[in-house]
Amino acid sequence: MGCESCSNNKNGQPKGCRNNGTCSTGGCSKLAVFDWLANMELPAGVEPFEYVEVRFKNSRKEFYNNRDQYSLNPGDVIVVEGSPGFDVGVVSASGELARLQFQKKSGRKSRDIKKILRKAGSHDLEKWREAKALEYDTMHQARTIANSLGLEMKISDVEYQGDKTKAIFYYTAEGRVDFRELIKKYADAFRIRVEMKQIGARQEAGRLGGIGSCGRELCCSTWLTDFRSVSTSAARYQQLALNTQKLAGQCGKLKCCLNYELDSYLDALKGFPKNSKIKTKKGTAQHLKTDIFKGIMWYVYEDSKGGSPVALEKERVKEILELNEKGKYPEDLRMFAIEEPSANKEAFTNVVGQDSLTRFDKKKKKKSPRKGRRKQRKPQSDGNKQRQNQPRSKKGKGRNSSKKPRNNKK
Repeated sequence: MGCESCSNNKNGQPKGCRNNGTCSTGGCSKLAVFDWLANMELPAGVEPFEYVEVRFKNSRKEFYNNRDQYSLNPGDVIVVEGSPGFDVGVVSASGELARLQFQKKSGRKSRDIKKILRKAGSHDLEKWREAKALEYDTMHQARTIANSLGLEMKISDVEYQGDKTKAIFYYTAEGRVDFRELIKKYADAFRIRVEMKQIGARQEAGRLGGIGSCGRELCCSTWLTDFRSVSTSAARYQQLALNTQKLAGQCGKLKCCLNYELDSYLDALKGFPKNSKIKTKKGTAQHLKTDIFKGIMWYVYEDSKGGSPVALEKERVKEILELNEKGKYPEDLRMFAIEEPSANKEAFTNVVGQDSLTRFDKKKKKKSPRKGRRKQRKPQSDGNKQRQNQPRSKKGKGRNSSKKPRNNKK
């Protein structure tokens, strides 16, 4: 755990943690709870809540009874009752926050809740670390035994109890698995008490983690704990293409984020007419597509092949449908069409000051080498040609050839 080695401050948050105990570094992650009631004192005469919420591996949380009234804060490592033996966990919520969580989640009776034995000492922590070190090798060996028996299942993780006398084997399977023979082989190989627990594909993806198609860390591995069912109708309401490769997440199921904006789409669809056909004197128009948030519906005539669709406002569509019910038909839908604003290129400016992303894809033209390149002579005029054809005089040698030689007197 991320907070097992750091002591706590007076307000209950881990010492040195600047995120108020809500860090997502892999140790605490979504199992940590921010105590927003830590600074509030109880009224006079009110006793603190007797149950404490304790977290374990694989997003497992349980409530335990603090009968001995230990002074516990979030992040403390404690020893609790096991079945059999004892287990080691980390306190995630106490006080009034634990009361709210208990009323919200737990429906068990008080007699079924186990008690807290003591605060974890150095010997308990050492034994707990030894048990955690055995989990990885045990998981791979358990997979080998399951494959040898020909069982259609996958061992995704193993969780040892704090006293190393019991282990929970988490597995995923599409159908029912008869693992009676498997439990016997596990008990003989590992010399422990075996408990098999089936989990879904979403829980397995949340445990493994990863990066989604949005570029961020998976919701199920960071903050999402309530896995609701997602159907293809959620994609239809949001007008998404029913492509399983794009709609499916890393777990192989439909993405959980399809439910995030579904309520907004359902509220916006209430104001749209349900009838999909409009009758006019020109012909019958079929509904093509809808812009939900702009309130625009596109229609196209059934007889016109390749005709351009007509954009209508939803209020105008309601009026035309009311006329059709009364037996009145308009001449043409284009009379009621709205003009779509054309894209103005001047309105789009480069705010960031960067060029196009494809500027590095353009290949530069290679310059031809200058060596061996001859200069092209300019075309000569007729006057120049006549001068070249005239014979040169023999005396025309030297700069001062036209001058007469001087007589040098001795």
